[in-house]
Amino acid sequence: MSKLGLKFFKPTEKFNGNWSILEEKSREWEKMYRERWSHDKVVRTTHGVNCTGSCSWKVFVKNGVITWENQQIDYPSCGPDMPEFEPRGCPRGASFSWYEYSPLRVKFPYVRGKLWKLWKAALSEYGDPVVAWASIVEDEQKAEIYKSARGKGGHVRVNWRDVTQLIAAQIIYTVKKYGPDRIAGFTPIPAMSMISYASGARFISLLGGEMLSFYDWYADLPPASPQIWGEQTDVPESSDWYNAGYIIMWGSNVPLTRTPDAHFMTEVRYKGTKVVSVAPDYAENVKFADNWLAPNPGTDAALAQAMTHVILQEYYEDKQEEMFINYAKQYTDMPFIIQLDKHGEGYKAGRFLRSSDLGMETEHAEWKPVVFDQNSKQLVIPNGTMGQRYEEGVKWNLNLVGEDGKEIDPALSFKDHESKVMTIQFPYFDNDGNGIFERPIIVKEIENKDGETIYIATIYDLMTSQYGVRRLNHPLEASSYEDENSMYSPKWQEKVTGVKSSIVTQVAREFAQNAVDTNGRSMIIMGAGINHWFNSDTIYRSILNLVILCGCQGVNGGGWAHYVGQEKCRPIEGWSTIAFAKDWQGPPRLQNATSWFYFATDQWKYEESGVDK
Repeated sequence: MSKLGLKFFKPTEKFNGNWSILEEKSREWEKMYRERWSHDKVVRTTHGVNCTGSCSWKVFVKNGVITWENQQIDYPSCGPDMPEFEPRGCPRGASFSWYEYSPLRVKFPYVRGKLWKLWKAALSEYGDPVVAWASIVEDEQKAEIYKSARGKGGHVRVNWRDVTQLIAAQIIYTVKKYGPDRIAGFTPIPAMSMISYASGARFISLLGGEMLSFYDWYADLPPASPQIWGEQTDVPESSDWYNAGYIIMWGSNVPLTRTPDAHFMTEVRYKGTKVVSVAPDYAENVKFADNWLAPNPGTDAALAQAMTHVILQEYYEDKQEEMFINYAKQYTDMPFIIQLDKHGEGYKAGRFLRSSDLGMETEHAEWKPVVFDQNSKQLVIPNGTMGQRYEEGVKWNLNLVGEDGKEIDPALSFKDHESKVMTIQFPYFDNDGNGIFERPIIVKEIENKDGETIYIATIYDLMTSQYGVRRLNHPLEASSYEDENSMYSPKWQEKVTGVKSSIVTQVAREFAQNAVDTNGRSMIIMGAGINHWFNSDTIYRSILNLVILCGCQGVNGGGWAHYVGQEKCRPIEGWSTIAFAKDWQGPPRLQNATSWFYFATDQWKYEESGVDK
């Protein structure tokens, strides 16, 4: 007999079929697994390791110890026409409670040992914490002792009361000596932990310091977003995937990295939405795709450029799709005018033509680019230019109206407006070195305010020229999609990416035609699979051309859906009021972290080339 009252049989002993002998005294042996699920209370929390999912979890607690967890199922309903957000969660969240008790988790504050020894001695000598800190930081020898020890370990564990006293003394000393704006704060993304972020940001804001940005510093911000739209990934929440009529997952392995949201992508297929995956490997999301495009790693830009070539050729030149053209005139820079600059024996693209170049009498003329109005046959200043941002009146908008209040019809091209054809040079970057190639371009000849003859072109004329779109039957244009020697053609990209030109042409047509049929509900879900490549901004911008050219950006179920979409279902206004102390003061003091560290830590000293090169 064992202590639990169980009888164990010898190998040679025969069992007589009576199981009751296994339970002679008690059932104590069941207690272990029965109590595994017992708990004193249930609390709500989230799995917060740099995940913007912010899934709501039930956490079951016994005697102050987390025992197990389960998904909350009380999310507000999305209505009868949309799938519900719940259940939200993933295996990483379900196992997070084990991390709480990991021996590797830092649970206490640590301070560099040499600094702590100096601090305790100074505090004992001076009594006043601020004076004690001044005695250390203003003494070159003492400051050198702890600063030179950085990066070498040697931390000692201290208690919270002592370390907060040290930090407070450092802050007060800095504010008194240099001012509050020399205090800078940094924290992980608010989507991960809104309360944690808000507490620190509010403290820094009320102190008069500056909050540093977070995305850019740890290489998670897609720089193409502020470059194109001037904002930081203002994209739809993940449920908007369900409104799409055509989805391309590009560099975003949705089932793996967007686990709680993946069902919106899988479920929308039942409505007939086509799904395309662009991934160099057979990733989890590939099995959900109707087409799988597997470009060589890092060649996504060539793939997108070939698709852009097809869309420009078929929907802007051949068909002249009205929806796309109207969208381009109002919401893109394609009607704006650029100058052509002399470059060797030829010409290259220059800067925007500004109203100041033409001698127009207007406020902030150097900040007002111009378009060619087909109604008046004149170069005019449209609403919404940078120069109008701070002017009186309602001009800071995208209405197709000129400064004089008259409606305008911006021309995408000078082709039908007393134009001529010239040759322009474009830079070309490849593995063999930097070079140039030539294309024909439609230009217009005008005189500037100084009486000089200059050549101008629209951004659209410049773009179609660079992509080799067939407009002029010129030998420097692509002869067909199968012209492998013409940059940005489908056949050219095949040599770069390894993806068949026929598939690229098919997907580009489908993406554009779906946008026409659904009023812009073609979507690209993009992720960090592309963002962390060198020159990722140019890769992104080549892909974003697709949603812009097809009139999809700003449309529910269309446009660019970046990997930050889950955090959109948040009380942003109320949270930002708390986080940046808007209830106490005016606009928050926010600072770009990358440039701040670049200058504040003298990183510029390590540049190998000057700004004059």
